[in-house]
Amino acid sequence: MLARVSAALLGVALFAGPASAQETTIKFTLGWKTQGSDAAFFYAKDHGFFKEEGLNVVIDQGEGSGATVTRIMSGAYDAGFGDVNAIIQNASTKPQEAPVMVYQIWNQPPFAIVTKKTSGINTIKDFEGRTLGGAQGTPTTRLLPVFANKNKLEGEKIKISNMAPNLQEPMLIKGDIDAALVFNITSYFNLVLNRQDPDKDYKWFSFGDYGLDLYSNGVMVSRKLMASNPKAVAGLVRAVNKGMIAIAKDQNAGMKAAVNYDNLINVDVEKRRLQFSFDKLIVSPEMKEIGVGDVKDDRMARAIGIIVEGYQLARAPAPSEIFSREFLPPRSERELVYTAN
Repeated sequence: MLARVSAALLGVALFAGPASAQETTIKFTLGWKTQGSDAAFFYAKDHGFFKEEGLNVVIDQGEGSGATVTRIMSGAYDAGFGDVNAIIQNASTKPQEAPVMVYQIWNQPPFAIVTKKTSGINTIKDFEGRTLGGAQGTPTTRLLPVFANKNKLEGEKIKISNMAPNLQEPMLIKGDIDAALVFNITSYFNLVLNRQDPDKDYKWFSFGDYGLDLYSNGVMVSRKLMASNPKAVAGLVRAVNKGMIAIAKDQNAGMKAAVNYDNLINVDVEKRRLQFSFDKLIVSPEMKEIGVGDVKDDRMARAIGIIVEGYQLARAPAPSEIFSREFLPPRSERELVYTAN
């Protein structure tokens, strides 16, 4: 009998070994420190969506949505949440090394100019003769000349004061600058944390409303992973998609998963940030038409043209170099319905 039990246990061990060995590990970088807008990834992990796809997704905090691209290009990460416009920049010169967006989440651009309502700036023409605070190298700052050109502003009359990103809101509050070149989802909550009312006391000018109809953040993967394990990429996208659909209906569940990942976050602020991401960056007429995760090729081509102009790139990559819908679930499975709760 002992021999039979031992043999049975050995059989179980032999069976379990290969199954666990088949699990694919994906190193995934966030766009920044833990934020409520990342909740879909945490929810997918907590609810076993990655595991169902045979994946062990290791999620690390990020260093900026543009840095996601360089982290993946370095080989340190297989995938991440980052800015498609940084892919465009790198694909222009290193098309075989730049990652590919496989699930577009932020359908609307976060690039904006924010000013106090008391500043006297009521239209974009009023930026002329004013000082704008910008962090050097960020998309909003780099694209200001394109913004000015498309809107027939006299760019030479707009002064830029270079500063670290964390100084923009404090200097705006103090009145040291007239406006700031920001990411709305970051700046809005920096103002909240500085005890400001960003809706009541501030005016926001979104680049998307003034001719710079750009896409922004989503899930990107390395070309190496796409080539070596397309099944894993498809599984990653399916799992994230299920997380997105779920938290759109239940933000409290999304925040519970975020806290499980990082219990030091400010839950009230980060829940507002999660809802802000749906309100301002995700839910749009286009998303309702084509489903979450996808893009329109003609719009992507125009967006590439804007980035080529803004960054003075030598080559304009084709939309197919930047985004692949090969791994998307069917349209019927990407029907995102957002209900604030």
